[in-house]
Amino acid sequence: MLKVFNLPDLGEGLTESELLSWKVAVGDTVKVNDVLADVETAKAVVELSSPFDGTIAELHGESGTVVQVGAPIVSFDLPGAEPGKTDNTAVPDAGSSSLPDGRVPTLVGYGAAVEGAGRPARRARAGRPAAPDPVPAAQPSGSPSSIPAPAGATATLTAERPRSTPPVRKLARDLGVDIALLTGSGAGGVVTREDVTAAADDARPASGSPSGTDTLTEAAAGGVRTLGGRPRTEEEPIRSVRKATAAAMTSSAFTAPHVTEFLTVDVTESMELLQEVRQRRDFRELKLTPLTLVARAACLALERTPELNARWDGDGGRIIRQNYVNLGIAAATPRGLMVPNLKDAQAADLRSLAIRLAELTAVAREGKLTPEQLSGGTFTLTNVGVFGVDAGTPIINPGEAGILAIGQVRRMPWEYRDEIALRQVMTLSLSFDHRLVDGEQGSRFLADVGAVLARPGMALALF
Repeated sequence: MLKVFNLPDLGEGLTESELLSWKVAVGDTVKVNDVLADVETAKAVVELSSPFDGTIAELHGESGTVVQVGAPIVSFDLPGAEPGKTDNTAVPDAGSSSLPDGRVPTLVGYGAAVEGAGRPARRARAGRPAAPDPVPAAQPSGSPSSIPAPAGATATLTAERPRSTPPVRKLARDLGVDIALLTGSGAGGVVTREDVTAAADDARPASGSPSGTDTLTEAAAGGVRTLGGRPRTEEEPIRSVRKATAAAMTSSAFTAPHVTEFLTVDVTESMELLQEVRQRRDFRELKLTPLTLVARAACLALERTPELNARWDGDGGRIIRQNYVNLGIAAATPRGLMVPNLKDAQAADLRSLAIRLAELTAVAREGKLTPEQLSGGTFTLTNVGVFGVDAGTPIINPGEAGILAIGQVRRMPWEYRDEIALRQVMTLSLSFDHRLVDGEQGSRFLADVGAVLARPGMALALF
């Protein structure tokens, strides 16, 4: 019997995942928990494990395909089952690929779905009504003619674009082919490179025809150099991390009333302390940076101003103060902006913070962060100084009360002991949610962080 495995919710309320690579092929025998594929969600790259013992009968999708939660991804041939029958349940004993309220069951081990979280309606795959008669797309005045589909293919416009991989979509853009008009010849109707090149060949006019000049050729003929020699315009789908970042930042910016305060601090003593500590035997192998000191200072300051570590619960009509610090660290990774967090950072000393920060940033750059590392943050640091920037107005991570931006350390003239001296100076930028934090509280927190960095020895007296 064939058993269809539908893509489960791999996080908390996620609606889709991108298939990065298959780890199995049709005909392979697998056991429960064997890795089937690597898939990328908005939160992390996740190994998709097999829920069955059996043989791979069909792979529903190619690398680069975006798969909706609840859509078929693998079909299994289960041993000892009656041949010729197909069971479309998503997981063992699930009974159905959806729950009575329409939600998709979450596969055990991948994280619980948010209760009541809405999902966009999935496209029907069975019993889909016939597509309407083809309607020619309206052409803007002066725009180049549409490129027809390959000979013999019917260019039918439907609500769902043909499936294809990112390299094929890029090839189509480069050749000026509208991939939505193509009928894919690959497995499951996937548009292939051959489909795209055939469409481009069919659209190419006879030699000498002036209409054969595309935009790239026109630009070259006019001597106009584009940025990096690339096509004048390029497109990419909004998906994965970029989609999640856009949604989170938009929600935060238009939900939490942001206030940003700035403080410029003489951190010469902190930089001297770092140099001294690096010489200690137990710190020599560690990466000790200004971020480490700021992380420690922020945890100390949050003890005196717990409002910066609180959460606004508008639905419940309450403010939740969290007496622990899950310190978020904004990280620029190959996948985009990620904000993993250090759990219970308030309990870590300077050495422990240095070790954990190095481990967390390394995992982030490798793209191996887990959903657990990316959730549950209470306060965030963003180190814009590594890019040579002094200050900014950071947007608060959703669900948190504040975020602290760390500027670069500059050598500049500064008043020191009633004289002008060349000192090492840093600017701190604190954004906070004015629903939770008053100006006095935000100012006190920022001043406390600055005091620790200006005179790190005073931390023993202040905290």
